[in-house]
Amino acid sequence: MTVNKGLLSLVENTPNFSNQALENAVNTLKVGWVTKSFELDSVIASNGVLTTSQKNDLKADINNVTHLNLGRVLGDLIRHSATIIDGSIIPGDPNIVTGEQGQGSFLEILQNVQSIQGLIPELYGVPASDKARAVNDHLGTLNNIFTTTDDSSAPVFTSLLESINFIVTADLATETALETAYDNLKNFINGVVADSTDFQQTLDTFATAVATAHTNLDNAMAAEPLLTHRTNLINMREKINAQVSLENSNITGIRAYIDSLSNNLAYTSLAEDATLRQLMSKVAQNKQWQTYFEEYETNEANLNPIYTTDTDSDKSAVIDQVLADSGLPDVTDASDLIAVAAKAKRDTRIDTANYDRYTVEQQITRSCEQLGITTANRTITALSGTLLRNMNQHDRDEIARRLDLNESANTLS
Repeated sequence: MTVNKGLLSLVENTPNFSNQALENAVNTLKVGWVTKSFELDSVIASNGVLTTSQKNDLKADINNVTHLNLGRVLGDLIRHSATIIDGSIIPGDPNIVTGEQGQGSFLEILQNVQSIQGLIPELYGVPASDKARAVNDHLGTLNNIFTTTDDSSAPVFTSLLESINFIVTADLATETALETAYDNLKNFINGVVADSTDFQQTLDTFATAVATAHTNLDNAMAAEPLLTHRTNLINMREKINAQVSLENSNITGIRAYIDSLSNNLAYTSLAEDATLRQLMSKVAQNKQWQTYFEEYETNEANLNPIYTTDTDSDKSAVIDQVLADSGLPDVTDASDLIAVAAKAKRDTRIDTANYDRYTVEQQITRSCEQLGITTANRTITALSGTLLRNMNQHDRDEIARRLDLNESANTLS
């Protein structure tokens, strides 16, 4: 049910969704060489003179020490999150009939993520997180996943900032040199114009200077206490890139994934029709699908809510309740030979053909023989008691069997 309070004020305005919270968090990391690295990455991305090929070559040249090139990591992170907000992360295919370009939208992404949270538990019997499809597996970068944690460990950005500050505070000449190399390359790119001559050679020279400065700073952190923070830069960069990669994979393919889940659910709902079920069992080439359709009727017959339990500890109590609801045990007095013999006639394990020709005592004796109960040198009273216990236990075992069949039919596999 929709909450109406405040709804009118919403419909008169747009939500104006943005990745500003992420940008604010990234801004806290702009210290020392990271500030210069981020500025350089932004200049490369926005420059209108360099070709795409030149930009790609340049970014590759200066990415020789990836854990120090944090400007690119953070820039890619922000650009990635922006494509989620505007929906361009799902490029789509243009529709030649309607003219629609097919690009996704933030609303579509949100709706699909919500659908996945319900479809996966229904189809797999596990939460979406078990399939790396939880909300944060799609939208964690926008949901401040790098600034919070569910345990006592430090968030990614907190840990990253600690190492950045430690390295900058160490006042290394190599860190200062890297900042200068970044500035020199950035200023050169800003000064490039379309009719510049011989700028590629100069561009390469400045790029090489940055790569060299990366190597020198990295070498300066080869021993403790800086080594610990160097290692931390590597680990935190990997966590950021892994999250971006996961989100990109999940969202770019989200339409196909939703279609797959929805179609599978739709096919299983068609199995309720016996004729369609028979048809699908013939045309399906996958053995698991064939088995599902072929065994559907049997498994459906085994489903019964009265046999449903929450835990194994409830099983005995359920058996007792079902027996009671069924009027069982219907015979409890072994000395009532007529009642015991009558119960034997109702036992599906016993062939009672022509039993009416026998006395009650003979019926009990023959029933015992069929059930493998020893009859030699035993009184009829003893036989009646053993037979009744056997039949009452069989009633209980039959309920347990039906309970197991219900659980099996109701368990995702």
